[in-house]
Amino acid sequence: MSTQDAPLVRVDGGPVRVLVVDDEDNLTELLSMALRLEKWDVRSAGSGSEAVRMAKEFAPDAVVLDMMLPDFDGREVLRRLRASSPAVPVLFLTARDSVEDRIAGLTAGGDDYVTKPFSLEEVVARVRALLRRSVMLAPDSSSVLTVGDLSLDEDSHEVIRGGDEISLTATEFELLRFLMRNPKRVLSKAQILDRVWNYDFGGQANVVELYVSYLRKKIDAGRDPMIHTMRGAGYVLKPAP
Repeated sequence: MSTQDAPLVRVDGGPVRVLVVDDEDNLTELLSMALRLEKWDVRSAGSGSEAVRMAKEFAPDAVVLDMMLPDFDGREVLRRLRASSPAVPVLFLTARDSVEDRIAGLTAGGDDYVTKPFSLEEVVARVRALLRRSVMLAPDSSSVLTVGDLSLDEDSHEVIRGGDEISLTATEFELLRFLMRNPKRVLSKAQILDRVWNYDFGGQANVVELYVSYLRKKIDAGRDPMIHTMRGAGYVLKPAP
C-alpha cells in the first residue's frame, strides 16, 4: 500500500488547510471536492482581493491559485500572500501553456505550475508534493511510497527493490512515482502522458510504451514482474505474488 493513502496532517494534528482561488465557479467546486477527499479543510475565493482577505483569516497551508483573476493577476495575489505568509506553497493554474508564461509564474515565486485543462488527480498530487515539503506538516509525514518490496523516496529520489538500489532517469522516476501512487489501478496511456509529460510533451502515446519498457528492465529484470500491460486499457503496477 502506498503511503500516499495516509492523510497528511498539520503539526497541531488538525487537517491541512488549502485555499483554492479561481473565478470559474464550476472549476473551483470540482477542485474543492477533490481536495476534500484528501480529508483537507478547503476554502475557496473567486477574486484576488477575496483571496488575500481569506488567506489572512484562514491561514492556509497551501494555495491553488489561478493566474488570471477579474481584479488583479495571480502574481499580485502571490506577492500579497507572501507579505504575511512568506513560506506558504503556491500552485499556479493557468490557461496559458507557453514556456515564457510558466517561467513568469515560477520566477514570481510560485512553487509549481499546472496548465488548463488538467486532471484533478494531477492537481491533488502536486499539492500533496508541495505540502510534504512544508514545515507546517507533522514531522512524521513520510515521503516514501511503498508497494510490495519496491520503495521510492520522493525527497531523495532513492528507489529500492528487494534491498537493491535502482538508478533511474528523471522521466523514469516520474513514471514510476505515478504508477506507485496508484497501485493496482489500471492507468491509460493518455493518463500517463498527461501526468508525466504534461509540461513539455505533445507527441504520441508510443513514448509511454518506450519508457515502460525502460522501467521494466530496471524494476522487473530478474525478478517477479510488478508492471503489467492490460491490453487495450493501459498499465498497472502491483506487488509481485
